[in-house]
Amino acid sequence: MKALLFDTHAHYDDRRYDSDRAQVLQKIRESGVDRVVNIGSDMTNSKASVKLAEQYDFIYATVGVHPHDAKDLTDADLATIERLASHKKVVAIGEIGLDYYYDNSPRDTQKYWFKKQLVLAERLNMPVVIHNRDAIADTLKILKESKARGIVHCFSESKEVAGQLADMGWYLAFGGTLTYKNARHAVEAAAATPMDRILLETDCPYLAPEGHRGQRNDSSLMHIVCRRLAEIKGVTYEEAAKATYHNAQRVYRLDHQL
Repeated sequence: MKALLFDTHAHYDDRRYDSDRAQVLQKIRESGVDRVVNIGSDMTNSKASVKLAEQYDFIYATVGVHPHDAKDLTDADLATIERLASHKKVVAIGEIGLDYYYDNSPRDTQKYWFKKQLVLAERLNMPVVIHNRDAIADTLKILKESKARGIVHCFSESKEVAGQLADMGWYLAFGGTLTYKNARHAVEAAAATPMDRILLETDCPYLAPEGHRGQRNDSSLMHIVCRRLAEIKGVTYEEAAKATYHNAQRVYRLDHQL
């Protein structure tokens, strides 16, 4: 049996799983995926992530608001996030950050609530899950001013940025995009990042790996990403799986359950 995998970033509360969620979750367990963190990205699916984590022992949750929805965030919502974060299955604040590609919320508003959620994570002594798209300069500036640490998900920046973040104590998560033929930055970044700072993720139902692009993604396809990471790092599949699993346990503070 192949080494177990840990999907550090999934969205199984998404409506695209409404017709067969239980079957998909059964399938991914049978495929060798041992743990999954379901990610909150607005108030509704933060609550849904907690409920999903209550239903499945191998699923954990994060709570937080994505930059797309920052324009609707209130102090009362932040208080709700804090309350949800006290749940025993909640392991991080996120996904939070900046998205200048879509600009669904004004940039100043994104930065304001990004900082507020980082402060909350610091106060609660919880890791964070960072979303960054076309906003790396501001993201780095804000992260350098914060004591919060955690994961930069779906990493696709340069190897130089990867080095800065790893040196600061951040973990970098790679998913299906690592397998794409045009994924030069992600490949270079993965090659340059120390193995003890690398995580695997799906971001499912999005970003299915090569050979499945355009299809609904799920954690049973993670083995493709793990195999590609092993090739890039010059290690065996089992070594890549074991290292990324333990990294995930460490960043989400689940080591005591090993």
